Amino acid sequence: MGAAVGKGPRGYMAEINVTPFVDVMLVLLIIFMVTAPMLTQGVDVDLPKTRSVRTLPAGSDHLVLSVKKDGAIYLDEYNVSFEDLRQHLQNLVVAQKKQLYLRADKDVAYGVVVKVMGEIKSVGIEKLGIVAESADEPKANQKPDQKGADKAKAPGQ
Repeated sequence: MGAAVGKGPRGYMAEINVTPFVDVMLVLLIIFMVTAPMLTQGVDVDLPKTRSVRTLPAGSDHLVLSVKKDGAIYLDEYNVSFEDLRQHLQNLVVAQKKQLYLRADKDVAYGVVVKVMGEIKSVGIEKLGIVAESADEPKANQKPDQKGADKAKAPGQ
């Protein structure tokens, strides 16, 4: 309840009403629980599609190495040159014992991906996760009705 005013038989009430505080905290908790899975990590890369895909683990015990279509390399969100890649991998992945995941655009030349994987292997990273997109899910930036509209068109239209 609230503080009683006046000099009644109960006197003044010195307790804080925590119900509004709890209500606000629950609403914030729900907002964070809904928005957290929507956050993606790293650089925007057009991933290849495959049938069996697991989601990346949550937490800070891993780093994502992204290779964009133009060959630019990013370690999480930070642009890294190929010459500096070995040093960054040594300092950030091997020294801190983090898991590394590779996200490569589907249009990147195979040679570039193999070259990057060679650098990863030369640093001493034995476990490398490869990130792909599920073949069942539509892309995040594609509208759901676009996917169905393409299939609905008859030949010659």
